Amino acid sequence: MADHSPPDTTRGPGTKRGGKSGKVADFRYKRPSRPDGKHGDRRNASRRDGTFAPRPNVAAASPPARRQAYAALDLGTNNCRLLIARPSGENFTVIDAFSRVVRLGEGLAASGKLSDEAMERTLAALQVCAEKLRRRNVRLARSVATEACRRASNGPAFIERVRRETGIMLDIISAQEEARLAVLGCHVLLEEGNGPAIIFDIGGGSTELVLVQPSENVPRIVDWLSVPWGVVSLTDTVEGSDDTETTRLERYCEMRRTVGRSFAEFAERIREHTHSRDPIRLLGTSGTVTTLASLHLELPQYDRRAVDGLIVPSQSMRDISTRLSLMSGAERKCLPCIGDDRANLVIAGCAILESILDIWPAEQLGVADRGIREGILRSLIAADAEGERSRATVQRMREQDV
Repeated sequence: MADHSPPDTTRGPGTKRGGKSGKVADFRYKRPSRPDGKHGDRRNASRRDGTFAPRPNVAAASPPARRQAYAALDLGTNNCRLLIARPSGENFTVIDAFSRVVRLGEGLAASGKLSDEAMERTLAALQVCAEKLRRRNVRLARSVATEACRRASNGPAFIERVRRETGIMLDIISAQEEARLAVLGCHVLLEEGNGPAIIFDIGGGSTELVLVQPSENVPRIVDWLSVPWGVVSLTDTVEGSDDTETTRLERYCEMRRTVGRSFAEFAERIREHTHSRDPIRLLGTSGTVTTLASLHLELPQYDRRAVDGLIVPSQSMRDISTRLSLMSGAERKCLPCIGDDRANLVIAGCAILESILDIWPAEQLGVADRGIREGILRSLIAADAEGERSRATVQRMREQDV
């Protein structure tokens, strides 16, 4: 679901990516320290005036507790992403990771098919993933494909080709399962509160919105929506000129109108929840929100540790979106944390984000650099632990019978 991953931290703005991207990320996935001043207040560290200002890194690391590894692979419309992790108490520690922009959905909106070039790029990335899976002591793995493979007429044939050539068995999941996994993967970053919340994922080929209410463990899903507008599909569908500021703004406004029409029915369904007595909360998991959050902090290069769990004023994200929409592609390429890969796609992401803020006017936006893969890992680890407990119970019963 995630659209475009942040650039490698060793690369500067405007450089092209290629070869084997993705780095081992030795960190624990856990609920961040609350902004009470005791463990650092990233909420107060960010500017509220829409300007871009650099901020220091926030680090957290922990060694793995068990040797078994679990893997989650998410093949989206724009990205191929892999995480391999080991359990670490109630959380997990990532021991290997891979992310590459493959543009699998390039041209899909016009042709209805995955192109030969896109499939070759994607297979090359999946070969890297397959090698990583072979090298690691992976106990359980799940690999999923999302909107591009759902929509393409040759999606199932491509999935079979991937199985033959890499050994990876991709599962084309539904939009509903995509939304569920995203909530499972990032809900711990929701601001504390009793009111309703929207968790959203702006993908490459689709966007999912999930209305949730607080519950004991994982928030309860009240309603959800998936629309076929992501940063790739919206960019390919809404044409326009980049020549002048006026034509750029016209295209951006048309993008917002297109997405707004798709959100209209859902907006009406959730209207009563926007009048909650408790502050409404908003959490986004996508390359769009992490990129805009990086610009909000004016990071010289992307730093996941500074962005994941950040709380940003919604107005600041709107101001940044407006600023980007008026820039030319060449100007956007020069901004840190955008570069060549995002210069064109980020505008569609901004249009989708502002449309979400139109229907869910939260004052603040939570930023998550986690989602489907983390949801898969949590599901795998929990299911495996439950299976171990069940097997242990059966074994005890057999021993008692003897």
